[in-house]
Amino acid sequence: DGTLLTSQSSLDSTKLSPAITAGITEMDNWRLNTAYTASGINYVTSNWERNDTTFEKIGTGLTESSGIFSFPSTGKYLILWQMSWTSSNPSNFVGGYIRVTTDNSTYTRRAENFDDLQANGANGAVNVMLVVDIENISTHKVRFETEAQASNTLRADSGRNVTGVIFIRLGDT
Repeated sequence: DGTLLTSQSSLDSTKLSPAITAGITEMDNWRLNTAYTASGINYVTSNWERNDTTFEKIGTGLTESSGIFSFPSTGKYLILWQMSWTSSNPSNFVGGYIRVTTDNSTYTRRAENFDDLQANGANGAVNVMLVVDIENISTHKVRFETEAQASNTLRADSGRNVTGVIFIRLGDT
């Protein structure tokens, strides 16, 4: 409203938005703990673990079952997915998609990114970002899908983030 804030005591907390007063209420980090070799299109359905190396989630955290992630509360979430690939076979593309469902059944590709690995032993990093509006925690979920032209390895580690995802609740729906 144009009021000049001159001291903490002059702050009228009723004029602050809930997002400012609440801060981040949910933040979680999951990663793959076992590498897998993939070609074609595949869902990442196993070997997910919550980061347990000098990390603490904020809030309740997400749950994961067979590669499907469920949210603990409604709101707008930022999803940051990082994939680390190693080439076993030269490929014109390796990468993946973030898929979202709003009916707990049909998953739609909502974000994607790709890299190319032109030599055996080449490494590539692919990052995919998306903001989703989780309006119903029973029906709105996400899963991750990879695509590679040839057989290549999605790297993983149980002691550090190599391939993984970060979820941050930005605010209310």
